[in-house]
Amino acid sequence: MQQSSQEISAPADKEGVQETIARLAREATIEINVQDEKYLAESREYLQPGTRVFVAHLPKQSWEDTVAVCRTVRDMGYDATPHVPVRLLDSEATLDNVLAAFAREKIQRLLLISGDYPEAAGPYSTVSQVLRSGLLQKHGLKKVSVAGHPEGHPKVDLAEVRRSEREKAALGGPDLEVTLVTQFFFEHEPFVEWVRELRAEGVRNDIYGGLAGPANLSTLFRFAMRCGAGPSIRALGARPTSLTKLIGERGPENVMRGLAEAHVAGTAEFTGVHFFCFGGFLRTCKWVHAVANGRFKLNASGGFDVA
Repeated sequence: MQQSSQEISAPADKEGVQETIARLAREATIEINVQDEKYLAESREYLQPGTRVFVAHLPKQSWEDTVAVCRTVRDMGYDATPHVPVRLLDSEATLDNVLAAFAREKIQRLLLISGDYPEAAGPYSTVSQVLRSGLLQKHGLKKVSVAGHPEGHPKVDLAEVRRSEREKAALGGPDLEVTLVTQFFFEHEPFVEWVRELRAEGVRNDIYGGLAGPANLSTLFRFAMRCGAGPSIRALGARPTSLTKLIGERGPENVMRGLAEAHVAGTAEFTGVHFFCFGGFLRTCKWVHAVANGRFKLNASGGFDVA
């Protein structure tokens, strides 16, 4: 299990920031698509045993496909965590069967998301409905991750987003551990402010900030637009001045350093970070491995350079 939320008491200096960046990489969670299954064996050279690997469930994907990839993830020594978009569940019986299949594979945690679908296929339009159903506990599933949206959601009123986040967090308890994992963002400030607000309201759940793994800018823009990333998308266009820079790879160095500095300064009490890979699973694994092992140097641009 990942480290619980707590403030880091190290001084806000370069040494403390570097160690925090490395620790965030060591304890990071990561996401894959079913197409990435072929890279799992090689990923063991870069990811630590027990790393929490989230397995995405795409619209045309069968539940059997998701279960099969989770089995491979588990067999590689990772903590397999399948996505369950609740609006794709066409009945209570389907949810019961899906949870039973995960339980048979000894899955310990799920990521429950509503899914960006205008209509629910069955009785579940919100994650909270599934959390209240009792079916998770029936199948011995006592750990659940749910989505957070520090920058809001393009299709949902902000007040409703905030209400839903707090409702989901409050549904945790002794028999159900609820962790928040956010949509990806490209500037640390909105996430830091969102965490402060939650903590000020007494929300003590573990919180993971979503980061985009290394990818070229055109890929990042495409996924950011498709997934409804918030205003921090402006950071993607802040520095590129040529087509070469648009095509070149961009990593999360600046936003990750900003998170580390806030954490070291005690101004953001979050648990860790989660990486979205956008089809670059192995590339992200290599980047995380380098950073986790301290193969980077802080730079004057507010980020760091990875060896």
